[in-house]
Amino acid sequence: MKPHYPILDGLRGTAAILVVIYHLMEAYFLGVPSLHPMHHGYLAVDFFYLLSGFVVGYAYDDRWGKMRIGDFFKIRLTRLHPLVILGTVIGAIGFWFDPYTNAAPQVGLFRLLLTMVIGFTLLPSPDVRGWGETHSLDGPCWSLLQEYIANLIYALFGRRMTKAILWALVIISGIVLVIVASRRGDVGTGWGYDTFWIAVVRMMFPFFAGLLLFRTGRIIRVPMAYIACSLLMIGLFFLNTNGKFNGLYEAACIIIAFPVIVAMGAGGSVSGWMARVCRFSGAISYPLYITHYPFIYIYTAWVVSKKPPLTQIVPVACGLFVFFILLAWAALKFYDEPVRAWLKKNW
Repeated sequence: MKPHYPILDGLRGTAAILVVIYHLMEAYFLGVPSLHPMHHGYLAVDFFYLLSGFVVGYAYDDRWGKMRIGDFFKIRLTRLHPLVILGTVIGAIGFWFDPYTNAAPQVGLFRLLLTMVIGFTLLPSPDVRGWGETHSLDGPCWSLLQEYIANLIYALFGRRMTKAILWALVIISGIVLVIVASRRGDVGTGWGYDTFWIAVVRMMFPFFAGLLLFRTGRIIRVPMAYIACSLLMIGLFFLNTNGKFNGLYEAACIIIAFPVIVAMGAGGSVSGWMARVCRFSGAISYPLYITHYPFIYIYTAWVVSKKPPLTQIVPVACGLFVFFILLAWAALKFYDEPVRAWLKKNW
């Protein structure tokens, strides 16, 4: 029987929670991103990719003798796509009823519905907000598109790659990542049409580095690994590295620190209340990530248009955080799990 990695589930939850906190803070620091306390919060996406590469290798590498490519895609679509549709629907409703932007009359119902339907496919859709986003109804969907591309590459080529070829791919993609990060000064992009190619760069190294990490079996055993890894992630995200070395720092987080964290998580163990925390946070991590951002659009529009004082923003942000956790749990229990169960039975 395969070993389970409960700490990796918990770390996925840690990363999702940090993304939500980053976005809640981002509205206040929108004009001055260099002052954002969680300076590197968007690196959670890159951590997701590395963790995904590890988990995909763990879950599917030994199943290809009795599983076809079509079966693999059915399994992955069943796992990921129901929440893509839910997040897009929430995004469309939120856009139409947003009281602070008044953008709905300019866009019109037909264009909004067309954008939503295209969004269901996860393909880049019309930008209804004017921000240049590839997925303007639910921003995080841009990263899910890259996850699908990574899964496609894995199913067609990655599953057959030898360790030597995989090492070569990881080294080359790592070099490209360093070049892009150092020239830009950060990696916090890829969500727009003008930087779509950087989204591919951000996905390639961490996903296949995670796959390589699983295949090499490198794990690190440390006590209290879940707490240690979570604190390490928090420290990396909050460290202020404004300046000419910021891009290199972020590349180092992805290339060095994140594989170490995943190796520590894979080598650790949990029990009792900590195991329950890992299980819960891991379970809500994906619905939390994919459903919170439509409300961030409205919240950000409120902050920008009304310019409320910090004494009003903080309680609203805290209330939204609690709401996002409850929404993620409800989406998991009353939508995602029943839909996936139906799809597994009927498809």
